[in-house]
Amino acid sequence: MYSKQIKIQNKTGLHARPASEFVSQAGKFKSKIELQRVGEEDKYNAKSIIMLLSLGLAQGEEAVLYADGEDEKEAVETLADLIASFKE
Repeated sequence: MYSKQIKIQNKTGLHARPASEFVSQAGKFKSKIELQRVGEEDKYNAKSIIMLLSLGLAQGEEAVLYADGEDEKEAVETLADLIASFKE
């Protein structure tokens, strides 16, 4: 398992458009990918738009991105970079 802590920069948080793009990218990896808000126990399936939106990450919040599988490091690094690129 590979993980990385990320911070939501987008002023409207991880809302529908960026979440949709995130799920689309996550679906390209074979690894199981999950997202967890820092300080909480629940992990959310990062390949599910419904689960990602229900997590409701807002600007400034931190989360941990996890991947487990053959392409786990590439998945986490690619998705962390994607989250960092969401600025508006």
